Amino acid sequence: MVEQTDPQSDEGKRLASWIGFQRVPGIGPARLARLISLFGTIDNAWDASVADLRAVGVSAEIARAIHDTREALDIRAEIDRMNRVGVHAITADSNDYPRLLQHVPSAPPVLFARGSILPVDDVAVAIVGTRRATHYGIEMAARLAADLASAGVTVISGLAYGIDTAAHRAAVDAGGRTIAVLGSGPDTIYPPQNRRLAERVIEQGALVSEYPVGTKPDARNFPARNRIISGMSRGVIVVEAPTASGAMLTASFAADQSRDVFAVPGQATANSSAGCHALIRDGATLITDASQVLEQLDLANHKSHVQVRLTLPESAGERILYELIGTDPLHLDEICLASGRPIYEVTGTLLEMELKGLVRQTAPQHYVRA
Repeated sequence: MVEQTDPQSDEGKRLASWIGFQRVPGIGPARLARLISLFGTIDNAWDASVADLRAVGVSAEIARAIHDTREALDIRAEIDRMNRVGVHAITADSNDYPRLLQHVPSAPPVLFARGSILPVDDVAVAIVGTRRATHYGIEMAARLAADLASAGVTVISGLAYGIDTAAHRAAVDAGGRTIAVLGSGPDTIYPPQNRRLAERVIEQGALVSEYPVGTKPDARNFPARNRIISGMSRGVIVVEAPTASGAMLTASFAADQSRDVFAVPGQATANSSAGCHALIRDGATLITDASQVLEQLDLANHKSHVQVRLTLPESAGERILYELIGTDPLHLDEICLASGRPIYEVTGTLLEMELKGLVRQTAPQHYVRA
């Protein structure tokens, strides 16, 4: 569970600077990075006077916009609103900021999220497509999402009708992780019929947006959010899409960001698959199942690698006992004697190792490697 932010804490004040700059018209990632470089910290840049901003080359228009936003922004009220609806902000300098997205030049300085973004979400694939999906498209999206989720890959999409909905639902049904990137604030679910699905996404991933709490869905927001969908992913799968569609824009962003683009073929004369066929002609990888995606992204053994990392000894105590215990059963007393550690410490460590699947008991107080 994400802790609430105190507006008066150092973290709250730092957050105010990030949120404030995100609200200033004309301040993009590149300009913000330059301001931080010039003033040393984002707080110093946010607190700078108009004269100080002008002295380092900021235009009068931008300097005045920063000043006016600073005067108008009620950060206490803003953070209180976020806390009330369970939204937390992830800033570009945070360890929680999606690692792949950090390298996208147009990445938003602040993301607003409900749920959690974890290190495992660095291994993600986006599934996108038309809102007016056919039965075939929904079946393919669901099959791909379920298989990717079962392989330990996070599924990313946009929570829209059609292909997006099928992908998110199949991922959570498979017990996997999924992230929905919204064209509204993270507290505003669109379409509203997906509210229950959004709750499941929060439980097994996150709702993410560059738009603050209270932002209503707007047609202008959705094309911009597509760069985040592709930016957080290692590859983008287009299941069904007309030639002029948001899914095709996501594929274009993916290509610009050096992501792999995959396309599912459809009926030759179907308008709903015309975009996919155009992508394939232009060099996208034709796929019919998830194994082809996993192979191209070198993720075929991803889940087993994750399981190995999870079951490796973590602490010094675990490593010592793991080296001592082999395929021949060892009694607890023998393990204590060989390790030189007290029995209370050894029993506690062995219990943790059992829970992780590192060792097992063949008889009471007799242990072997699992």
